[in-house]
Amino acid sequence: MSHIFARYASDVPPVAVGGEGCYMVDAEGKRYLDASAGPAVSCLGHGDPEVLAALHRQLDRLAFAYSGFFTTEPAERLAELITTHAPGDLDRMFYVSSGSEAIEAAIKLARQYFIERGRPERNRIIARRQSYHGNTLGALAAGGNVLRRQPYGPLLVEGSHISPCYEYRHRDIGESSHDFGRRVAQELEDEILRLGPETVMAFLAEPVVGATLGAVPAVDGYFIRIREICDRYGVLLILDEVMCGMGRTGYLFACEHDRIAPDIMCLAKGLGGGYQPLGAMLCTDHLYRTITDGSGVFVHGHTYQAHPMGAAAGLAVVTALLERGLVDRVAAMADGLETRLRDRLGDHPHVGDIRGRGFFWGVEFVAERATKEPFDPVLTVSDRLRATALDNGLMCYPTRGAADGVRGDHVILAPPFIITDSELDEAVDLLARSIDQVLNTATVRQ
Repeated sequence: MSHIFARYASDVPPVAVGGEGCYMVDAEGKRYLDASAGPAVSCLGHGDPEVLAALHRQLDRLAFAYSGFFTTEPAERLAELITTHAPGDLDRMFYVSSGSEAIEAAIKLARQYFIERGRPERNRIIARRQSYHGNTLGALAAGGNVLRRQPYGPLLVEGSHISPCYEYRHRDIGESSHDFGRRVAQELEDEILRLGPETVMAFLAEPVVGATLGAVPAVDGYFIRIREICDRYGVLLILDEVMCGMGRTGYLFACEHDRIAPDIMCLAKGLGGGYQPLGAMLCTDHLYRTITDGSGVFVHGHTYQAHPMGAAAGLAVVTALLERGLVDRVAAMADGLETRLRDRLGDHPHVGDIRGRGFFWGVEFVAERATKEPFDPVLTVSDRLRATALDNGLMCYPTRGAADGVRGDHVILAPPFIITDSELDEAVDLLARSIDQVLNTATVRQ
């Protein structure tokens, strides 16, 4: 009997004992095609020899150094590598161990920045409905996902949430993509004015919304307008690239597609590639200098911040992404993945939308295509799809709540960047088979 506090209490998960390339292996010898890179983490797949060698070298040299006393070579080199390639004026890197921690650091930095500037009344964050920015209380409060927030509502700081740039469900009939983007971006300015510009410190958003909407990219021009609004009112723009960053969308940083740069950026997942827990907050030199030239201390930190093993893993992963041309490979193969999904699932009676960018694609399921009516949550479509796909030897990333925070099932495919064409064929075939098995049952019960 396991003494682990399991993520899914009713499940007995298989025991993973190995991983090679795009496959995981359990204790029974069964192989699973990892078509979601876990939760969009394993960008290099499993068992990459260069990353493993880098970890062995670092372990032999130094396993731990507390960042309150020391810096280390891998931490310095990774920070230089990331900031050299980062968009805009992002120039400083604050290490953490997860995406949630990166968001917490971003929120705290935004707050302290305005305190140091003599504007303590700026304490409000605006984010978007159906967004997810992490499970710690500060990140959860900032996010707009109903299902994740509901149990902890009394513990959360009140925030503001505007509409996501979710074209499938929110674009009006006859409205152009451009006009739709302008309309939903205008909600940010309206909310800033409603709250009072002097009270708002930051707007927080994912360039491509991950878990809670299912790989939804913004329409062209949306984030340019968002950047203009933030600049007009002196509001910091925080971009959450925890899931969509580090090459996942065919750009090293997802916001490059949108032709903007934030004041603060959050990274994790693909930054360490699953080889070590690793996250980071990036900020502009202006924000950093405001702290260092003011109080001199960022009132935040963690024991394992800038852990040498994590930094060594991140350095090896990002070096591999750049030197092997893997980000360009994602961009080049993206159309092939989209075509496979549309050819196989585009006419499915219960597939409402297929959307994404790079190696980050979502499929949204509906009970009725014409009305976009979601399946009743009691049917637990996403949960059953996860289990069915795993039985079929496929790892994908289903979840729910896209339609209104509670209803709306979808699945994400986010394969490792090393996946082959034949493995993409296998992934889409297994996904289609699993969808048919689950939705045929759901249709009968609907």
